[in-house]
Amino acid sequence: MTQTAPPRPAGPAPGPTRTPPAAPPPARPAAAPHRWPGWLGWAVAAGIPLAFLGVFFAWPVLSLVGRGFVPDGALDLSGVTDVLSRPRTWRILGQTLTQAVLGTAGAVLLGLPGAYVLYRCRFRGRGLVRAMATVPFVLPTVVVGVAFRSLLAEGGPLGFLRLDGTQAAVVLALVFFNYAVVVRTVGGLWARLDPRAEQAARALGASPWRAFLTVTLPALAPAIASAASIVFLFCATAFGVVLVLGGARYGTVETEIWVQTTQFLDLRAAAVLSVVQVVLVGAALALAGRARRRSERALQLGTAEAAHPLRLRRGARPGPDLVPALVTAVVVGLLLLLPLAGLVVRSLRTADGWGPGNYLALGTTGGDNALTVTVWEATANSLRIAVDATTLAVVVGVLVALVASRRPRSAAGRRAVGLVDALFMLPLGVSAVTVGFGFLITLDHPPLDLRTSPVLVPIAQAVVAVPLVVRTLLPVLRAIDPRQREVAAMLGASRGRVLATVDGPYLVRGLGLAIGFAFAVSLGEFGATTFLARPDRPTLPVVIFRLLGRPGAENYGMALAASVVLAVLTAGVMALAERLRTTEATAW
Repeated sequence: MTQTAPPRPAGPAPGPTRTPPAAPPPARPAAAPHRWPGWLGWAVAAGIPLAFLGVFFAWPVLSLVGRGFVPDGALDLSGVTDVLSRPRTWRILGQTLTQAVLGTAGAVLLGLPGAYVLYRCRFRGRGLVRAMATVPFVLPTVVVGVAFRSLLAEGGPLGFLRLDGTQAAVVLALVFFNYAVVVRTVGGLWARLDPRAEQAARALGASPWRAFLTVTLPALAPAIASAASIVFLFCATAFGVVLVLGGARYGTVETEIWVQTTQFLDLRAAAVLSVVQVVLVGAALALAGRARRRSERALQLGTAEAAHPLRLRRGARPGPDLVPALVTAVVVGLLLLLPLAGLVVRSLRTADGWGPGNYLALGTTGGDNALTVTVWEATANSLRIAVDATTLAVVVGVLVALVASRRPRSAAGRRAVGLVDALFMLPLGVSAVTVGFGFLITLDHPPLDLRTSPVLVPIAQAVVAVPLVVRTLLPVLRAIDPRQREVAAMLGASRGRVLATVDGPYLVRGLGLAIGFAFAVSLGEFGATTFLARPDRPTLPVVIFRLLGRPGAENYGMALAASVVLAVLTAGVMALAERLRTTEATAW
């Protein structure tokens, strides 16, 4: 018989009971990190550059224009009809448009083969050839004028062509100056085009030329339009090149403003011509902005550079790259290098034969004391001023690029960003002569009496350089995937940290080229500096122009030697900047 245990009585088990631990008090919500209101921070970032633009660009320009249209405190538009009824005005306007159209057409037609060879093909020495093609764009306009004058003048290597003092010489110099704009702008997009679309057209039986016309050319259209509009703008507002090569006979609106202001003291005519010039280049700026936005969107969609080896031969037949390679070699060798080589050779010719006499004379004030300082002292002045102007231009340009690279959700925010971008392109469309003379008539009394201040010239040069800094940095910042910023914000990063960790590295990589452009532009700035540079502190371009205007072989030889010095300085600066160039999409 099996014995069973009695059932355990219901209830708690015998022994000591344990009290369950008390629930912890609810956690207090962590204090949200203090964030400066986003709109306020960006308003301050935009307000500082806008204040700079308003005080040092809008105020001087509008004051000069106002003196022309409001001479005695009352609006007087008779000057408009007076100036526009002069045959001289229409001749000047016709020459400006003719030279700008011809210069733009030449730069685009010659630049497209160069963009293909230098950005779509791989070959040994490509980086060196790219740098050589860029040098003309950063050369001071006075140096370009002197180089072509020494090449085409009687006794020069091409003097037998009898082009000195002709419109053809001016157009050639404009093509020389703007060739790099087309090559870099179009090449930057061409290098990132997906080659599979063209390969598919070829596989379907299209010839290389038809594949280019139907597939590649439409894809390049935004970059070509952007480059053409910018080149037209630079040709229409050229000053130093036209002043040295064309003189009064082939002057443009830009040089005519200088003549009316300095020689005739006719502020009314200068004001009317300034307005005409703004209208003339306004269309170019609008077209450039529209095409640039399309080009930047294309660059965002691009990948790394897609380049193939240079194909000069295909068996016993010429390769598809032979013709563009030959065109590029001729342009780089003859149009770009020959004027510079001629400048160097002519600078070594003296009255006593060949030698460094012209360079040794740079330590003097020239024949009959043509200068108030030596060329070396003017070089030191230029370098000091360029450092100050570059610092100011980079600070303002970085703020503008950061603001203009935002993508607000609201339509009003997008319009505001677009307006900031457009406003800082205005200095490209207004005569530097107008800006310089406007400085003289506005910044000569309290609260901003800068007549004797050493910052006057650097500020004027910074106004001219800021648009190039913005155009260099903005495509890089716009190419950033906005999802990177969104992810960083979702992970708890503050707005300042998002800006530093996402935008910062791209900004730093683009600063090298931006600094190089600003420094080179400041070194060679001539239009505004002619009004503002004090006689005891001239810049190197001003000294070169003064030497060219004085009689004597000694002064002309010194001008050639000083031009070589200035060219070497700017080329060295750009060579260093090119080594620091970012691999991200950029218009330059």
